[in-house]
Amino acid sequence: MSDRLSGLFFFLLAAGYVWLSAGYTAGFGDPLGPAIFPRVIGIPAVILGLSLLIWPRHDAVWAGRAGLLRQAAAITILLGYALLLEPFGFVPATFSAILGLGLLMGAPPLRGLLMAALAAPGLYLLFDRLMGLPLPLIGSWFG
Repeated sequence: MSDRLSGLFFFLLAAGYVWLSAGYTAGFGDPLGPAIFPRVIGIPAVILGLSLLIWPRHDAVWAGRAGLLRQAAAITILLGYALLLEPFGFVPATFSAILGLGLLMGAPPLRGLLMAALAAPGLYLLFDRLMGLPLPLIGSWFG
């Protein structure tokens, strides 16, 4: 029964995501428009939610206390990232989120630092410079 409830929740969440993306418009730029990315993510998520709702697995095992705490920590990191993106800026917030998630998943600290140090500016260059998506390099707290 919990699989079907999870499937229903996931289906409703994804369907709402796709429905809200219909309002994304841009007067210029990409001919596909800004709604394409949420739809590319949302439509398969709707299908996966429906499949879990229709064909549940009965051998599901819930995560133990440690697993649930790691999941809560990951959600906290991602929410913090969303809230601190504008005040910190893209590079510092992304660096912190990548480092935090890497350490949470068991990465050695030095490798986590190295990955965050390479990925944060690399993602900034990809999105801001190559794709033309304006991102704040550093936020209002730093300058």
